Amino acid sequence: MTRRILILTNPHRPETEEAGRVAARALSDAGVEPCFEYEQGVSEPIEAAIVLGGDGTMLHAAHVTHGSGIPLLGVNLGRVGFLAELERDDVAHAVSRLVGGDYAIEERGTLEVKVMHPDGSRDEGWALNEATLERANLRRTLEVAVEVDGRPLSSFGCDGVIVATATGSTAHAFSAGGPVMWPNVDGLLFVPLAAHALFSRPLVIGPSSYFAVEVNEHSESHALLVLDGSRGIDVEVGGRVEVRKSTQTVRLARLNDAPFTERLVQKFSLPTDGWRGERGRRARAGGPALATDAPDEDG
Repeated sequence: MTRRILILTNPHRPETEEAGRVAARALSDAGVEPCFEYEQGVSEPIEAAIVLGGDGTMLHAAHVTHGSGIPLLGVNLGRVGFLAELERDDVAHAVSRLVGGDYAIEERGTLEVKVMHPDGSRDEGWALNEATLERANLRRTLEVAVEVDGRPLSSFGCDGVIVATATGSTAHAFSAGGPVMWPNVDGLLFVPLAAHALFSRPLVIGPSSYFAVEVNEHSESHALLVLDGSRGIDVEVGGRVEVRKSTQTVRLARLNDAPFTERLVQKFSLPTDGWRGERGRRARAGGPALATDAPDEDG
């Protein structure tokens, strides 16, 4: 059977197109067929995908392959690139590891989203990062009522609200003042956007709970529900949005077992000056050093 690996790039960035050509040549040299398009139920089986771009490209790749179980290996050619595993100079290395099956799979949770319109019709969608309900009229306030597990929590005017996964906690929700959630936290994050309310703090609920947001009848604006920053659903005044954990996941290919803390420090360039860890604690307490402790750079 012919082996096939999917290559997905950001078509709006020339450097990703060139990286795609490099990946295609490396795959062909390894006897693997490179594919640049994928359609579920139509395309031949794909064993993995290499994604060249930033987080937006990774989200697009997750959408294209949704439900297929195809592992996604990201090479960051954008800015922060939280979903990517490698940086821009690692394309050939990424291909080699994919071809050799030398990677682990990390399952990331997703959101299941349902929209109930005032006329009784419904829309459904999903998101890996977040579902953002935002005001459609930038000159008007969006009035919402928030519910958790079928019980009212609060109502307020705002620019919008975000419901995010742990994966999405470092994206739009983080920019709006939400906390960073480690990927193994199985919960949903709620972050109000510029809420006119005394109680407008971010909230985290468990995996069996759900959020619902209703656009109040007296809202000055209708809303737009945006999924992962790219797919939108209009929500009229009187509409309702329910967001809960989905049973489906997105599979990310991982090449190393570095903890999320390292990724966070690297991506945000966080200062770690003065940290000595467990070894430093023992030294300050006068205790013995472990045999595995490496010496300081100055000896």
